Amino acid sequence: MKRRLLVAAGVAAALTGVAACGSDSSDDKKDTKPAASAPNAPAAGNGKTVRVWLMKGSAPDDYIAALKAKFETDHPGAKLDVQIQQWNGIGQKITGALASNDAPDVIEAGNTQIAQYGASGGLKDLSSKVTELGGKDWLTGLSDPGKVDGKTYGIPFYAANRVVIYNKDLFAKASVQPPKTRAEWIETTKKLNSGDQQGIYLPGQNWYFYAGLLKDEGADIATKSGSAWKANLDGAPAVAASAFYKELQSYGKAAKDGDEKTQPEVVAADGGKIAQFIAVPGEAETIIKSNPALKDKFGFFPIPGKDASKAGAALTGGSDLMVPEASKNQDLAYDVIKLINSDEWQTKLAQATKQLPNKNTLGGAVTADPGGAAMMEGAKNGFATPNSPNWASVEENNPIKAYLTKVMTGRAAGRGGRQGSQHVDREDAEHQELT
Repeated sequence: MKRRLLVAAGVAAALTGVAACGSDSSDDKKDTKPAASAPNAPAAGNGKTVRVWLMKGSAPDDYIAALKAKFETDHPGAKLDVQIQQWNGIGQKITGALASNDAPDVIEAGNTQIAQYGASGGLKDLSSKVTELGGKDWLTGLSDPGKVDGKTYGIPFYAANRVVIYNKDLFAKASVQPPKTRAEWIETTKKLNSGDQQGIYLPGQNWYFYAGLLKDEGADIATKSGSAWKANLDGAPAVAASAFYKELQSYGKAAKDGDEKTQPEVVAADGGKIAQFIAVPGEAETIIKSNPALKDKFGFFPIPGKDASKAGAALTGGSDLMVPEASKNQDLAYDVIKLINSDEWQTKLAQATKQLPNKNTLGGAVTADPGGAAMMEGAKNGFATPNSPNWASVEENNPIKAYLTKVMTGRAAGRGGRQGSQHVDREDAEHQELT
């Protein structure tokens, strides 16, 4: 009989802890603000200042300036004050703002954080706006995290996901092409792995990639039943996903207990001997800055799926936009979000940042950029992390990373194709307990 891995129980317990106590407040919160007089009419400016918190790096200065000019033209008498926030410490700052009487009118937050803020009861329910904003076309990896107990609190802003970045020269030398399926990927990587050349650089704790493999096998990291969460790291899907990860990882020299933090430095210093690595496309530019000799060497393809019909499942990162209940200008705040959400301004943002627009119908915005095009293919099969208010705690002390190291070293599910019957040891289990 299979025994549940302690790490799986740790993930479930961590997710359940806050999810069970945080849902009531969002259900009971009522929308007491009056709606605009006409659905398509801009709210009146009347000398009001609309404060918007955007995160550093989300939008370039010229985009923000143009957005400000457009909004103020459409809303005579209003001022748009965009305030750039730092990622470090932003969670505590947003939590404080939502609990105050002087919150900004629009707040950007990472898509994995919306459940935490929505459960607090401090966000305006925007469910009635989804149809008008074209929500049926939103990328699911952004739209799903924006919901708490069936209500929409986060409106998709932009997205990004990991792809495979490959060295075109090494592929040509080995006479191989970017693969379309997992089986092809294994065979291609074997051919590329020879001597001091690595077929792939894949650290053992890339849980973002693992989550996609697990999704393709038919399971999420965790699933909710009532108020409880159940982790899915001990069943047949986890065994298949971890076995594939382990084999692919073996065709390179990355540390089995390492994560992505040092990947840019390692690839930049390798002298062109790493054939592939998994990252967001922008990491290629970072590497080239450190090693200009790698300029024009990189190509991109989406993570291959189990068959050629679609790309592998891709964990979607990015941001959503929220309106606090304490906003004094909720109608104007919605008009800001509506403008940013429009196809025109989504296209402008995608082309300026090389990130993905928030709709799957706007793939043309990134077609000219190889990295963006590969991301969009992956985003079509995109998904999000478990929509739990406690997910931030799971990421901070992520037990999945320790689990993967056990897989890579043969001490957990995935060893030799066996189903997971090995326990994570006591020391690891204690480390993985999240409260």
